Amino acid sequence: MTKLKVIHERPDCISCGACAAILPEFWEMDEDGLSTLKGATKVGENFELEISSDDKAENEEAAEVCPVQIIHVREVSD
Repeated sequence: MTKLKVIHERPDCISCGACAAILPEFWEMDEDGLSTLKGATKVGENFELEISSDDKAENEEAAEVCPVQIIHVREVSD
């Protein structure tokens, strides 16, 4: 079965806030000024969150508006 994950390369965030502005259900600006993927798990230096197919399009939009392209929506096999 294929799963969807949002991967956030948080150390490379430039604090623009675009992701949080268009998708506050998933993204917020943290106290350190960087964006945070709500409910994500830290994996190495990145953060990952499994999402449903219903949430794919809006998270792809958040990835597209990121000026440094550090948000990715990927299919991951079990």
